Amino acid sequence: MNSYSRFLFCFIVSLQVLSAQQSITSAKVGFEFVSNNVDGTIEGFQTSSKVFPDDLTSSEFEGSVVVNTLKTGNFIRDWHLKSSKYFDEEEYPLITFKSTEVIPIENGLKVMGVLTIKGISKTISWHFQKDGNTLRGSTSIFSSDFNIKIKNDREANKVEITLILQLG
Repeated sequence: MNSYSRFLFCFIVSLQVLSAQQSITSAKVGFEFVSNNVDGTIEGFQTSSKVFPDDLTSSEFEGSVVVNTLKTGNFIRDWHLKSSKYFDEEEYPLITFKSTEVIPIENGLKVMGVLTIKGISKTISWHFQKDGNTLRGSTSIFSSDFNIKIKNDREANKVEITLILQLG
């Protein structure tokens, strides 16, 4: 195979790989602070993820949400949560996640990665299920692990997070 043929072959393979990649067109992030039965949403989702529907384990998930968009249905509580005592939106305006590994599991995917809140990074795992062009994920964290201490007991700071990603 001459150099022109190798170039053409590599170019065609690259186009096939690029065409198989899908982008995330939208996301919905929800949460529940379990011990207080308080739920809410957070928006401003931005991503540079690379999703390969035919080979999800080759995918890379990376994104952020904007702390200022946190909503619980109570304006005073939202304002308080965004203050320096809790999320400190002025100093830390984004919450970020970057995957380190994507593992197939029964009925879906396990996405391991690093979640950063208030400048504190922790490894977490998401469990996703694929339904057509939708990925539905969930994880649990403890807000106190990120210096957001609502309750004194670590277990009482449990937050369930859901993430719904639309692929396009």
